[in-house]
Amino acid sequence: MAQTRNKRTTGQGRTGTTMRRSLRREAPSIIGLLTDEQDFAAMRHYRTFTFDDHSVYLQQVEGLLKALAAQGMHTTVALFDPEEYAEFCAESGIAADSPTGRSRFTAEIAAAGATVAYTGQPLDTLIPLLVSRAVRRATWEYSTMLLADLGECADCGQDIGRAAFDRASHLLLRTLETAGPGIHHLVCSTPTENEQLLAALHTERDTNGPVRLDSAEGAEFVTVLAVGIALESRGGVVLRTSAPGTADRVHGWRLTRGSLAPLTAGEVFSAYCTDADTGEPVSPESGVEYCAGFDIGADEPESHR
Repeated sequence: MAQTRNKRTTGQGRTGTTMRRSLRREAPSIIGLLTDEQDFAAMRHYRTFTFDDHSVYLQQVEGLLKALAAQGMHTTVALFDPEEYAEFCAESGIAADSPTGRSRFTAEIAAAGATVAYTGQPLDTLIPLLVSRAVRRATWEYSTMLLADLGECADCGQDIGRAAFDRASHLLLRTLETAGPGIHHLVCSTPTENEQLLAALHTERDTNGPVRLDSAEGAEFVTVLAVGIALESRGGVVLRTSAPGTADRVHGWRLTRGSLAPLTAGEVFSAYCTDADTGEPVSPESGVEYCAGFDIGADEPESHR
């Protein structure tokens, strides 16, 4: 009997271990990544953060990602910001100089921040994508805050931010409808008092099908455009269209009085072939046509200020 009980206990132990391993493979992993040396240096002030070389740290992170992937586990990488981490620990009453604090913060940012799923890509591919998503999210959050703080129109009582968002949604829809089939890449630039807001949107449309786009990118683009509408800032939109067998076409508009006014072909060329940081001319791309912006139409009322 004793031997039977031992066998049963051993069998149950093995079954339990196997089940836990199966569950472990189904439980997602999250890694908070310090993408640059400045952030890495800030974390070295914590005694429990044992790395002292950023390159070695990145090598170890990549090794861990590969090991987790080899076990069939889904891993998400989140951008770890030391300043936000310190604020999180202070507000939550958590000891910052502890693995537990870093783990809890990583879980928080993965739930609400910018992340990238690890699919075997090298870190020099993953890191720029992660940083880009973080910038996009910060831009969207800042733009949303600006719209929310505008309040109501003194004349009509309409929510200014909501009206601008609706107007921006309409303008984007009209632009894509008029652009027709092809692969479209749009960029919206909106200056504010403190920031130059940029949003990009990639869409595709077949000859007879509807426009296909990423809903998050669409919301970010519309929000940035809405800020320009609400603030009546001197923003603009550029559209680049690619289609098989034809040269890429670039169109442009300036934002004025709650609508998009077409630029001339010369203005589009000048805007597209000028370095935004230095103002110096940039050589035009071969095989690209710089075209005037087309008429988007104005069958919706302008937003209120």
